[in-house]
Amino acid sequence: MNPAERTTEPELEIWRGKAYPLGATYDGSGTNFALFSEVAERVELCLFDADGTEKRLVLPEVDGFVWHGFVPNVEPGQHYGYRVYGPYDPATGHRCNPNKLLIDPYAKAIDGSIDWGQPLFGYNFGDPDSRNDEDSAAHMPKSVVINPYFDWGTDRPPRHEYADTVIYEAHVKGLTETHPDIPEQIRGTYSAVAHPVIIEHLKSLGVTAIELMPVHHFVDDSTLQEKGLSNYWGYNTIGFLAPDPRYSSSATPGGHVQEFKAMVRALHEADIEVILDVVYNHTAEGNHMGPTLSMRGIDNAAYYRLVDDDKRYYMDYTGTGNSLNVGHPHSLQLIMDSLRYWVLEMHVDGFRFDLAATLAREFYDVDRLSSFFELVQQDPTVSQVKLIAEPWDVGPGGYQVGNFPPQWTEWNGKYRDTVRDYWRGEPATLDEFASRLTGSSDLYEQTGRRPFASINFVTAHDGFTLRDLVSYNEKHNEANGEDNRDGESNNKSWNCGAEGPTTDEAVNELRARQQRNFLTTLLLSQGVPMISHGDELGRTQGGNNNVYCQDNEISWIDWAAADSELMEFTRTVSALRAAHPVFRRRRFFDGRPVRQAGAPSAPDIAWLAPDGSDMTAEDWETGYAKSMAVYLNGHGIPDLDVRGQQVVDDSFLLCFNAHYEPIEFALPPKDFAAQWTPVISTAANLDDTPLAAGAKVTVEARAVLVLRAEKD
Repeated sequence: MNPAERTTEPELEIWRGKAYPLGATYDGSGTNFALFSEVAERVELCLFDADGTEKRLVLPEVDGFVWHGFVPNVEPGQHYGYRVYGPYDPATGHRCNPNKLLIDPYAKAIDGSIDWGQPLFGYNFGDPDSRNDEDSAAHMPKSVVINPYFDWGTDRPPRHEYADTVIYEAHVKGLTETHPDIPEQIRGTYSAVAHPVIIEHLKSLGVTAIELMPVHHFVDDSTLQEKGLSNYWGYNTIGFLAPDPRYSSSATPGGHVQEFKAMVRALHEADIEVILDVVYNHTAEGNHMGPTLSMRGIDNAAYYRLVDDDKRYYMDYTGTGNSLNVGHPHSLQLIMDSLRYWVLEMHVDGFRFDLAATLAREFYDVDRLSSFFELVQQDPTVSQVKLIAEPWDVGPGGYQVGNFPPQWTEWNGKYRDTVRDYWRGEPATLDEFASRLTGSSDLYEQTGRRPFASINFVTAHDGFTLRDLVSYNEKHNEANGEDNRDGESNNKSWNCGAEGPTTDEAVNELRARQQRNFLTTLLLSQGVPMISHGDELGRTQGGNNNVYCQDNEISWIDWAAADSELMEFTRTVSALRAAHPVFRRRRFFDGRPVRQAGAPSAPDIAWLAPDGSDMTAEDWETGYAKSMAVYLNGHGIPDLDVRGQQVVDDSFLLCFNAHYEPIEFALPPKDFAAQWTPVISTAANLDDTPLAAGAKVTVEARAVLVLRAEKD
C-alpha cells in the first residue's frame, strides 16, 4: 500500500501535544512526539509492535515547523520512527520520501541494526537521478521511547581543574574485552568500564578523566560488512542523543541508557570524569549516493551543507561524504540540545569534538567566532564543562591548532609531531621541543589562554600505539583490505633498528627506553596529558595505524601480555606529576628572577646546556643539538591554592638527551640548590644517591634524568 493512502489507526488516540521538547518524551501517562521539518507537508508517527507490526498516526499539529502530537499510554520500550511527506527534488536539495522509515534525530535510544539493500536508498542503484519507492521499514533500526527516571543518588561531577587533569583515551570494548577479572558476560560494555578492576587501574595511573571514543549510536558501513569488517571506532553517527547498544549488557530495549548512567555514576564515585568523543561534523547518511536513514528524508537542506550551484551534492569537509549545516538554526539546535542532554541527563563532564574545524564553517572559511562557538560560550550548561577540540578537518584552511576560542582546549597536534621528531633524533627540533614542553605559549598565550589549553598527546586512537611508534617505520594495514593504502604514511616513527618484533635484545631495550622517554615527556610537560589506552601496558596493533575497522584482537588491549614494568614506571611518573604543582602550572613561565627568602634569586625557568651554562641563541639554532636541561623553580609558581595562598613546590632539573651517545651534564651551582636527588631515570635502574651542586652526571643515550633540588 502506498504510504499516501494510509490513515490514522482508529484504535489509537493522538492529541495535539507540544512542540517542545523535540523527540519522544514520556511523562508517566503517555509520550509526546515532536519533529522539526520546514519542508514537510505531512508527518506520520510509526509505532511498531514486538512482532514488527506498524501502526501510523498523523502528527496533528505544526508550530514553527515542529510537527507534534501526544499519544496516551505509549510507554518506555515503544519502538517508533517517522515518515515525512514533502518534495523529492534533489536538484533543489529536497529528498523527502514517505516510503523511507526515518530515525528520530532526537531519539534517546535506538534498537536494531541496518539491513543494507536497495530499500534504504532514495534512488535506484545505477541511476542516482531516479526515485526509489521501496519501503525501508523492515530494514531499519527503530527509535525507542525511554524511561527518563534514574536514581543518581548523591552523584556529583568531580569538576577537576584542567591543570590537575590526566586524560585516558579509551574504547569501551577495546579497553575491557579481554580483561580476565571482568565477568565474561559484561566484557566490552559500559558495565565493564565501571568494573572495579578498570577503575582501580585508572586510579593507579593518576587518571582523572576517561575520554570514551564515540558512544553515540552509529552505523556499520556496508562496504566494511562486505569485507567481514565493521566500523569499530564508531565515527559514523546517526543518533546524537542515543548511546549505542553495542556496548550494553542489557537485553531490555532502552536498558543501555540506564547502564550508561550507572557507568557514569560509578566513575564519579571514584572521582573520575567522563568525557565523550562526539561527532557532530557529519552523519552516517553519506553523500548523494548514501542511504536515507534520518535527516536526509526529514529536511535535507536544513540539516546538511549542500553545494550552492548544484544542491544534489554535499559539501564534504570531513572526508565522509557530508557536513552538518551548522549555519542553520535547527541544525545548531540539535547539536546544542544533544550537548545539554548529555550533561544534564547523562551527567557527562565534557566533550572532545571530532574534526571541530568543520563546526566553525558557516560559509567556506573557518570562522573562529561562528554561531556554534558563540552559542557554546553563552550556554550556561555547556560552557561549564570541558570542551576539547580536534582543531582540524580536511577542508581548505582546516588546520586550526591554536585558533579556537578562549574557553576551549585543543588536541595539540604540534606537540605530538615535535615530541616524536625529537626522540627519533630529527635535527633542528630542540627549540620547538622546549616550547611544547612548557605549554606551547606560542600557540595559546596571545589569546589569553593558559598552558592547560594544550591537550598534550604522543599517540591517540588514530595512528600507531606507543609500542608500535618505536617498533615500525612503516604502517602495516593489510588486514584492512585496502592494500595498505589507508592510514597516515608519515608517522614520524622509528623502529629502533628492526621492523616489528625482534629477538635483538639491544633493539628491545632501546624500544623500552623510548617508550619511557615519551611517557616521561608527556606527563612532565606543562598542559594536560592524554594517555592512549594500553600505552602504559605496551599494547601493540602489529603495526596497523588505522584500526577503525578491526573489532578483534588487533585493536583490543591484550591484558595477558601487559608490560608490568612499563605500567609501574608510568604510575611512578604520574604520581610525581600529581605531587608537584611545578609540573602543572596554571600560567606560562616568564623567565624572570624569583626572590626567595634567605637564598639567591633564580628564574622561574632556566635552560641549560650540558656544560651547565645558559643556553645561547647559537645553542638553540645548532641543528645537530639534541641535549639540554631545564630547571623548574618551585618558588616561581604564580598560582594561588584554593585558600588564596601562594603555591610553593620543590624545584626540579630535567636532563634530556636524544643523542645516540651518553652525555655528561654539569649540575647547576649552589645558587639553584645545594644538592640534587635523582628521582626518575628512563635509562636503567635509578641510582638515587644525592649529588652536590656543580657535580657531573652522565645521562645515557636517548634518556631522561629527572632530579629534585634538596634543601640545605
